[in-house]
Amino acid sequence: MSTENLPQSPEQPSRKPRVAVVFGGRSSEHGISVVTAGAVLKAVDRTKYDVLPIGITQDGRWALTADEPERMAITERRTPNVEELAESAEGAVVLPVDPANREVVYSEPGSVPKALGEVDVVFPVLHGPYGEDGTLQGLLELSGVPYVGAGVLASAVGQDKEYMKRVFTSFGLKVGPYVVIRPREWARDEAAARKKIVDFAGEHGWPLFVKPARAGSSIGITKVDDLSGLDEAIAAAQAHDPKILVEAALRGREIECGVLEFEDGPRASVPAEIPPPDTHAYYDFEAKYIDSTPGLVPAPLTPEETAEVQRLAVDAFEAASCEGLVRADFFLTEDGEFVINEINTMPGFTPISMYPQMWQASGVGYPELVDRLIQAALRRPTGLR
Repeated sequence: MSTENLPQSPEQPSRKPRVAVVFGGRSSEHGISVVTAGAVLKAVDRTKYDVLPIGITQDGRWALTADEPERMAITERRTPNVEELAESAEGAVVLPVDPANREVVYSEPGSVPKALGEVDVVFPVLHGPYGEDGTLQGLLELSGVPYVGAGVLASAVGQDKEYMKRVFTSFGLKVGPYVVIRPREWARDEAAARKKIVDFAGEHGWPLFVKPARAGSSIGITKVDDLSGLDEAIAAAQAHDPKILVEAALRGREIECGVLEFEDGPRASVPAEIPPPDTHAYYDFEAKYIDSTPGLVPAPLTPEETAEVQRLAVDAFEAASCEGLVRADFFLTEDGEFVINEINTMPGFTPISMYPQMWQASGVGYPELVDRLIQAALRRPTGLR
């Protein structure tokens, strides 16, 4: 039978992929995550993607938020928060837990739940615990939703500075001297734990850097010049994480390098140098985000040094089984050796952050950077890979 004269069904227009930008969260880096989200929302190509902004409040509620990036900036030295951006003080967004259904639902008390449509990919711009540490990534794996950035294991390794250093060491990357104080160790015998740090200082000298083992954005870090400042530094770190890391100071230049996943694999950006800030003891939270201490992009390195740090950055990316993006931070010591300090699997991503600046200098502008990360996530399956 000929179908030539039968009415034809009109072709359905193809739907643009919907990107859920998830930000905020329960960690002490909540405000910087909101600032990052604002920059990403501005940069996403709206002709190519539909966007759904979802904020996680500081008490863990998933909120539908206004798509208003201009409200997500640092103003008067103050970072924004999700509570100010939420459409409702009680409404909640619920992600699907069935891999066969990617429909996101919004509900408010006393109202009929409202379907917000399917989500094709999540761009999680959360920093710190409960977002960058593998917890959110595990939820998205269960839901079968692709997402930007590292998977569960790499996110967890990238968040815990102790195990990050252990992984790097096992792959032959050089790390600086450190000692870890775990929560049970501190609870069992504070005096013995403190002595462990003092003995470490006796071996490696002062100053020491005392920091939360599982936090970022330089929050909770103290440079300790002598024994008199140790207890206060420990308390400052434990306010963010009961597990603390103590590092010996390394003499050298601070060098950073970005890694981005391309179609043919990870590539390194031109490196940057973080010069010692004039008004801060070191490159702390205020120097990074409030006073915007400028870095040198590209770093004034020899061609050989540039090639070496780029190689090491990709090696670190591969060692931790990362995906999407990483910022790798190094010290170039006085004897010319690169020592890796840490990686960030979701680094600061505002336009003034070093990661986008390094890629801008490498020929990948901010909008293209965001697009490449989304496309890399859409190419990858969820589950074991």
